[in-house]
Amino acid sequence: MKVILLQDVKTLGKKGDIVEINNGYARNYVLPQKLGIEANGKNLNDLKLQKKNQDKIAQEKLEAAQKLAEDLKEKSITVKIQSGVEGRVFGSISSKEIALEAKKQLGLELDKKKIVIPDAIKSLGTYNVNIKLHKDVMGTLAVKVEAK
Repeated sequence: MKVILLQDVKTLGKKGDIVEINNGYARNYVLPQKLGIEANGKNLNDLKLQKKNQDKIAQEKLEAAQKLAEDLKEKSITVKIQSGVEGRVFGSISSKEIALEAKKQLGLELDKKKIVIPDAIKSLGTYNVNIKLHKDVMGTLAVKVEAK
């Protein structure tokens, strides 16, 4: 019997896969547990429409991330930090502080976990910080570190 999986099943496959399984296994386990549905014409058509819709949504998210990456190239934020003599900084700038300043200054909601700082920012100056906007898109934001 051919079945369309509604959830990931460890021994069978991923959600949305069409698999061939024994009739008894399908009737006694997969169908009653709502792990899958029978692969008939209507259900196959519904699956096709769902996949097309998911592809469209994924494409829109990718385009939005690319647009945001282009916008970020032109923007910068300023982070103030306590410093001493000769520009020596006390502590370092974290991704949390960068996310807070981006929200205050640019109105952008950036996830602090997606901000990639190559080396610790422990001195005054301008740094380029990478931000993962999408699995395929990486944006760059200029961060100016100034003394308080």
